[in-house]
Amino acid sequence: MAADAKQCPALFDPSAFQSFRFTSRELDAHGHVTLRYALDQEIFFVEEFDLPLERPLADVGEADREQLEGLLSLLHWVAGVSYFKTALPPRVSCETGAPPPAAARLLEALYSEGLGELAYTNALPALPRPSFASTTTTGGEQASAGAYDERPLECVLVPVGGGKDSAVALEIVRASGVELALFSVGDAPPIARTVAAAGLPRLLARRTLDAGLRALNEAGAINGHIPITAIVSCVALLTAALNGFDAVALANERSASAGNVSWDGVEVNHQFSKGLRVERLLSAALREVEGAPRLFSVLRPASELAIARAFARMGRYHGAFTSCNAIFRIDPARRATSWCCDCPKCRFVFLVLAPFSSPAHLREVFGRDLLEDESQFEGFALLTATGGHKPFECVGEEQESLAAIRLLAEDPRWREQRVVRRLVAEVLPLYPLDVGDPEQVLALSADHDVPMTLMADVRAVLGA
Repeated sequence: MAADAKQCPALFDPSAFQSFRFTSRELDAHGHVTLRYALDQEIFFVEEFDLPLERPLADVGEADREQLEGLLSLLHWVAGVSYFKTALPPRVSCETGAPPPAAARLLEALYSEGLGELAYTNALPALPRPSFASTTTTGGEQASAGAYDERPLECVLVPVGGGKDSAVALEIVRASGVELALFSVGDAPPIARTVAAAGLPRLLARRTLDAGLRALNEAGAINGHIPITAIVSCVALLTAALNGFDAVALANERSASAGNVSWDGVEVNHQFSKGLRVERLLSAALREVEGAPRLFSVLRPASELAIARAFARMGRYHGAFTSCNAIFRIDPARRATSWCCDCPKCRFVFLVLAPFSSPAHLREVFGRDLLEDESQFEGFALLTATGGHKPFECVGEEQESLAAIRLLAEDPRWREQRVVRRLVAEVLPLYPLDVGDPEQVLALSADHDVPMTLMADVRAVLGA
């Protein structure tokens, strides 16, 4: 049975399936990728990508073809999580060949902790724990993930999501003087506006999910958050290799590694695949593909607050960016056109930009002054985990929100705002003075894999 809307079962029982199968993958001469999967012998899925080609694939040599096959395999395995989640069967079957050891470790993380939020929000009894048998059984995670890559950077691809982080990341890479281009999966309005504001070339990929996935969800399939950043990273890596780029520079900050809530013996993290652990697991998997582009996050040393400070100085992007995820909803009927101004992401971005902006400027950017709207107080308080756990959204650590509130408490432009007054009176007294210290939050961390050749530019852009 194909997973299309006409053939999906009226009722879908996830527990009826025992195996998730990786059945085939293809990359044609025009950059069209076809990835095939199945649940047992019953439900079949097809996901497709159209990747940009700046050079004819016919001109690629044998060594490059092996590299492309390795990266295509990695994309096939990682992207399968979108379909595995429908039933979370106990077994996986890699019918096109077993992954090498580091890739298997990456997959076991993505298909378990990477689905932690999904398991938690669906009240599942435990995390899924599928085992990916690898081509060998020797070696440990540290041995594979520990090698630091210092190949020279010549041509860098920077994924752009339309928010503040990717704008800061691309400006760091631009400042370094290396050749660069932008990359995106899809062309949502904030992405298109950011690309136009940057004035740089962009490689645009298109993704087509299986047409029947939505019908399966409506019929009872398990649905929820997946490690989407890992999928986008693998698409970017394959695109980079196809077009002669030697690196992909992500825009994932250090606070992406911090979880939301502890459950089933793990830290459930909405941003799991943006965290440092997955970056290093993916880098280790890339070292198993001869000649593959390298991958790192250029913002990893920085907090969201430090990134917001840098972005506040980049006026060319202020009319272009939108971080609200309502714009990126799959269902067009539910998709917003700008800031919704009533979600954790809108509140967090407003909060961390406020210390470095005026109320009038943020009203112009967002369309509303969220810190004057007293109905938003509980949502802002929750960013500090006051009243519950940090929301399942791409928001920074609790201490970053506390640091922003401490800065606003001393800022005459903001301290009399209704929500700020309540945050200062009702939230700050709950925490010791050294929690959310702005100086500590704004300092750059040494725990990152940014190439040393870029660190001077990281400090210059992200510094005070």
